[in-house]
Amino acid sequence: MRLFTLTAFGAMAMALGAAAADKWDMPMGYAASNFHSETGAEFAQCVTTGTGGELEIETHPGGSLFKGNEIYRAVRTGQTQIGERLMSAHQNDNILYGFDSIPFLATSFEDSEKLWQAAKPVLTKTMADEGLHLLYAVPWPPQGLYFKKEVNSVADMEGVKFRSYNSATARIAELAGMIPVQIEAAEISQAFATGVADSMISSGSTGYDRKVWESLTHFYEVDAWLPRNYVFVNMGSWNGLSDEIRNVVNGCAALAEYAGNARSRHYTQFTLSELARNGMSVGRASDQMTNELRGFGEIMTAEWLENAGAVGQEIVDSFRAMQ
Repeated sequence: MRLFTLTAFGAMAMALGAAAADKWDMPMGYAASNFHSETGAEFAQCVTTGTGGELEIETHPGGSLFKGNEIYRAVRTGQTQIGERLMSAHQNDNILYGFDSIPFLATSFEDSEKLWQAAKPVLTKTMADEGLHLLYAVPWPPQGLYFKKEVNSVADMEGVKFRSYNSATARIAELAGMIPVQIEAAEISQAFATGVADSMISSGSTGYDRKVWESLTHFYEVDAWLPRNYVFVNMGSWNGLSDEIRNVVNGCAALAEYAGNARSRHYTQFTLSELARNGMSVGRASDQMTNELRGFGEIMTAEWLENAGAVGQEIVDSFRAMQ
């Protein structure tokens, strides 16, 4: 599904100077077939075409150039110029990166967009202070719970090995009495197949991409949050571009964010239908489990605000004012 075109940038390429071509490598943590990776590939092609090849971006999905947990550092230290990563994976580095993974704060695409608009100015400055330029961010579909058995309450989760990917998921495991196991997206299929983990909280998209029905049996819709992947550039590399090329990159980034949002919405129901078609039990969580999880959300919201201080409170207050 092609959601944006490159035509608008073709004419702009004619106006750019004939400087030597520059090539950037863009590591990405998810499989090439994932909608984030597809959006990133179209963004890269948009930049390459829009600059007349003066800036060429080549994507490297599936952790093939740098593993997911290496991408942020690789871009920040200049090992590569640009990359994509799950934003909340960096919450241990800076609590503000976890704004989108506060359970049950923003549980719909509409609220996720409002929360992003509240947080974006803060995140842009935070990243600039760390030597990074923020280009765009795209939400995942709402997060649900995967298990290898039927689960109707938190008590049923006791002792289950739970795939964690950020501070929020590790904390949920702790509150529910599960055992958190840090597993990157590229390693999910192997982890479930070998029994390293038996459950996770993630979107239908991740489950579909990784064919988790080969190991897991149940998916519970809880709409806990909509985490974001974001694309960012080393500030030195960004500052080395001409104004004309930066304008093209920013234009392509805006189109990519729009296209990524549309893909994420489309993927939500499609992937849940595919999980069911491949034999998984898919449905809403029980009222008891939902209420227990929302109780965890209240605890974790208070903890996040305590750690994030006045800046975090500003984000949440700004978001709530939009509702």
